Amino acid sequence: MTARRIDLGRSGEERVARRYEAHGYVVLERNWRTRRGEVDLILGREGSIVFCEVKTRTSTRFGTGAEAVGWRKQRRLRQLGAEYLATRGSFVPEVRFDVAWVSPTGVRVFEAAF
Repeated sequence: MTARRIDLGRSGEERVARRYEAHGYVVLERNWRTRRGEVDLILGREGSIVFCEVKTRTSTRFGTGAEAVGWRKQRRLRQLGAEYLATRGSFVPEVRFDVAWVSPTGVRVFEAAF
């Protein structure tokens, strides 16, 4: 991956994190990694945890960011979410998987995307 693409992705993740923080969420983890993969953002707010996959696009030439999260990626994110919760050892009443699409015109978050 080129440095430009890495910077673009980080910039998108930062924009999404700020949006969540503006809505009362706290960023618990950024780019949380295990041998199985990575979760871009893990956020918390009053008894809930959100696992967010961030897709940053400069155009829709190859589809929207939301379209880039297929069933395989969804399955992997669910597995990573379960692994994260198991390492924390505490009960969380609400767990949600969101997809955020960052484009030149703004940020769109699809809550409970899957």
